[in-house]
Amino acid sequence: MAKMGRYCKAYPIGRLSEFSGWSENKQSAAKEKHQIDGKEVEVTEELNDSDFLYLQEHFVVTDGVFMDERIIFDHVTPEWIDFCKKNLKFEVPVYDPSPSRS
Repeated sequence: MAKMGRYCKAYPIGRLSEFSGWSENKQSAAKEKHQIDGKEVEVTEELNDSDFLYLQEHFVVTDGVFMDERIIFDHVTPEWIDFCKKNLKFEVPVYDPSPSRS
């Protein structure tokens, strides 16, 4: 079963690819169904700079909101984490678990 993380944020691929070590596992992109010669086949979706991917709380990038499916980038290094924090301003919010009192 797919795992939903606590937090992820969508970014256009063009922003993510500004990282010098960026590479894409394109085979993990979403699949589209097409009819070819009367047969239904799955074709990997073509990704372009204006498409959105999801930066997960553990700094892996996915093509969908689940943190363990359709992984596009998983070369999590200190440089990548620094890029995400400084250039993308990515920060996992800290939620106050106590209910507010009025």
